[in-house]
Amino acid sequence: MTIKTGIGQDSHAFEKKPGKPLILSGIKFDHSFGLKGNSDADVIFHSITNAISSITGINILGTVADKLVQQGEKDSSKYLQLALDDLHEWKINHIAISVECLNPKISPKIDLMKQKISTICKIKFADVGITATSGEGLTSFGRGEGIQAITIITVSKS
Repeated sequence: MTIKTGIGQDSHAFEKKPGKPLILSGIKFDHSFGLKGNSDADVIFHSITNAISSITGINILGTVADKLVQQGEKDSSKYLQLALDDLHEWKINHIAISVECLNPKISPKIDLMKQKISTICKIKFADVGITATSGEGLTSFGRGEGIQAITIITVSKS
């Protein structure tokens, strides 16, 4: 068996004006402001996409996703699916995600987020871990200016 580990990160600042929904792991959060970005700016799906790209060597966010946005596709789950397709024979064993933000509170929706991720990635609910922190306000994310997500993914093949 061969094992690889990938890491991905993404962060976005909050919009200055209300109107854009806040989407994390494909789940809508009740928050006054969405995240800046040309897509839905789902930092969690973006960080998972980047973690997979670190394994495959095929970058989805950037040129590929930008072309999709120009075609009207702003749903980050579509970008994640492209990265998943690039895994080919690699099987996801575990996904660990750390989210840093002041608001919204992540913990009440962690199970919904894990369910969405496990469904899209075709892994068990128990194989997705999500933690959240405010970082004690030491960074711009902990001070409420945006959200950061860091993902570590473990894959294997026989």
